[in-house]
Amino acid sequence: MKKSESLREDFAAAIGRLEQALALPKDDIVRDSAIQRFEISFELCWKHLKAFLEEEHNTTCTSPRTCFRAAFKNGVLDNDPFWIDLTALRNYTVHTYSENLADYVYARLPEAARRFRMVLDAIGH
Repeated sequence: MKKSESLREDFAAAIGRLEQALALPKDDIVRDSAIQRFEISFELCWKHLKAFLEEEHNTTCTSPRTCFRAAFKNGVLDNDPFWIDLTALRNYTVHTYSENLADYVYARLPEAARRFRMVLDAIGH
């Protein structure tokens, strides 16, 4: 099994858990859980992209931002600034002790989950 295939399974499961949290009525616990699930999904997203790009396009990337840019360059993802914004959103999660920032991140998570599904579709095995 290729590394990208193994990561794909974990990534798909993580997206499912994120979507599960987002389907619940919002309260502080659900919000915080969804943010944690986003963090996991994000990490698996870029690592899945990294493995796929290395295996299928002989491209090396070393960070989420460079992986998204390599995915654009190789036609795996549309060149959409949302992906770079998503990297910033992930960086904000370190500061979710701020209620306003936690609410801001949470409000963006449904779109993030939708985009994660797009990555799964784009890298179908």
